[in-house]
Amino acid sequence: MQRTNSILTKRGGFAMIMAIILIVVLSTIMAIMLELTQKTTKETTNLYLKEQAVLLAKSATELALLEISGHNRGAGGNTNCLSHVNAAYPNDTSPIFDINTTIRYIGLNCKNGFNYIKTIDTPESNGSVLIDTSVTSTPGTSIQTIRYFRRTLQKL
Repeated sequence: MQRTNSILTKRGGFAMIMAIILIVVLSTIMAIMLELTQKTTKETTNLYLKEQAVLLAKSATELALLEISGHNRGAGGNTNCLSHVNAAYPNDTSPIFDINTTIRYIGLNCKNGFNYIKTIDTPESNGSVLIDTSVTSTPGTSIQTIRYFRRTLQKL
């Protein structure tokens, strides 16, 4: 009294369909996980490089102020003024970031023309300086170009 037409005896095709569906679902989940991991890694790298660019801009501004204080501007009316301070991080042979600093003077009469206002002449004022610092990642460092700009006004 055995039934040969029962669903229970014809399960071979159903198991194969379930196995294929399980493989498709698992491979879809794995593809989504791989894509999310790739995006997270890219964002983490870009965030790290952006923070590094911010810190390098602050350091480059301080370096420009140090270079200005060490530069012999001369005495009296027309003085030689420092206009640019450029650097590369970590070194010049294989840089990750190019750092360009442009310096403009306020209240000093620079004979090389790097000044905005030269008519301020008081005994209390030694002049001021406007420092524009640009930090740019070199090609090949990351997928996106990282660029950070900082403008600072400092008393001399």
